[in-house]
Amino acid sequence: MTYSVAVSGASGYAGGEILRLLAGHPDIEIRTVTAHSNAGQPLIQHQPHLRSLAHLTLQDTTPEILAGHDIVFLALPHGQSGQYTDALGDVALVIDAGADHRLTSQDSWDAFYGGEFHEPWAYGVPELLIGGGAKQRENLRGAQRIAAPGCNASTVSLSLAPGVAAGVIDPSDIVSVLAVGPSGAGKSLKTNLLGSELLGTANPYAVGGTHRHIPEIQQALTQAQGPDAADVRISFTPVLVPMSRGILATSTAPIVPGVTDEQIRAAWQNAYGDETFVQLLPEGQFPRTADVVGANTALIGLAIDRAVNRVTVVTAVDNLAKGTAGAAIQSMNLALGLPEGRALTVNGVAP
Repeated sequence: MTYSVAVSGASGYAGGEILRLLAGHPDIEIRTVTAHSNAGQPLIQHQPHLRSLAHLTLQDTTPEILAGHDIVFLALPHGQSGQYTDALGDVALVIDAGADHRLTSQDSWDAFYGGEFHEPWAYGVPELLIGGGAKQRENLRGAQRIAAPGCNASTVSLSLAPGVAAGVIDPSDIVSVLAVGPSGAGKSLKTNLLGSELLGTANPYAVGGTHRHIPEIQQALTQAQGPDAADVRISFTPVLVPMSRGILATSTAPIVPGVTDEQIRAAWQNAYGDETFVQLLPEGQFPRTADVVGANTALIGLAIDRAVNRVTVVTAVDNLAKGTAGAAIQSMNLALGLPEGRALTVNGVAP
């Protein structure tokens, strides 16, 4: 069976990456691409790397144009998806790459986003532990509505969920510092994202507990613990660095007293040992963002610092691939009953 697809926000970075991956999917026909201010222009004018889709023209983003497809991807700014999802009830599968359907707590939405709160959808991180040894992929099989993750949030959540779920680290004192590429901020022109402002410097932003991905991380790590979850408290600091793609997340948390080094490493090995797209590196090895460019892969390095009794987890992802579009398509495959890795690769692009 071939599924017809519409992609909104197709002139942006997330929409472009969704299209790049879908273009190689044997079960998908990309029928419609939409945008706002760029409507009426050729897709290739805004995504010149997508040569196989040069025949497509950007249409207006309206519920009427998006309807009538088997699958709709929404790659819109936060707060804009809800107005469309409410009107797409007849579409069999809708996947939102924005934040509108990620959070289960309206209080968290109000505190970090504001505006109308929309119901939470199945969270699009298949490998994420959700308590009792289960993983999120079980909630994605046959799902009709999927919320793709925030790239920073899924990176940190995948980094720490095994330790939290196994009870080997204390979730009340997590510190995460991330080096991130500016493509995660979208394609809109902003002075702080200009090359002249980014090259040769590292710029912290959303410092002091203000980043919007914090409640998403807390939600994921709370669910990873199961019904008797301890409070999750995290100090989260992202830093923009001059690379177009990538996240390198360095996260630390205290070791629970009495836990051995073997138990710590076993928590991550048991969680990800059989996974294709989340891989724990051998002891003493740590990933680089260069190793995951273009791949749907999260590479994890684990260190045990007994001098301060903390675990350090270093995780690299491509924020546009595994962080957003790859996770969305991996989740789509599960929802449709297709092989989970179809049209996705573990191989990055080098040099």
